[in-house]
Amino acid sequence: MFDVMYKTDGIGLSAPQVGVNVQLMVFNPAGVEGEGEEIVLVNPVVYKFSKRLSVYEEGCLSFPGIYANVLRPDTVKIDAQDASGAKIKVKLSELSARVFQHEFDHLQGILFFDRMTMDVVESIHEQLKSLEDKYVEITGQASPETISNYRGTKDVVSFSR
Repeated sequence: MFDVMYKTDGIGLSAPQVGVNVQLMVFNPAGVEGEGEEIVLVNPVVYKFSKRLSVYEEGCLSFPGIYANVLRPDTVKIDAQDASGAKIKVKLSELSARVFQHEFDHLQGILFFDRMTMDVVESIHEQLKSLEDKYVEITGQASPETISNYRGTKDVVSFSR
């Protein structure tokens, strides 16, 4: 998964993004092979979010070329297993916390625009529509979700206690 992530200029990737239905994510906030720390988390469970929230521009390998602001907690504490299966507790902050939360959302079936305000979604509407059109052109099938049917953020796990 790291190979796919690096080849697509990503800093995080979850198993569902590559068609594997398991609770697994990889990330490296440096985004460069051989630099930073490569993190593998299996079966992650969040047990605490910080009260402090920040808006930061995010991108997503599932939506290439689209970047928009997303509100997320600054820090997160998790239980997980590492690549060897050992149980670990991790506190993540700054970019690592943001990347983890983005990938964790994928594991929960939540996409990054599901956390955006309607104003932000509206600002990327044309880009999303263009991706839908490309999907139809390449696959010959209708897009499973369409921006024209989008009615606002999904009910997602909130950041409150």
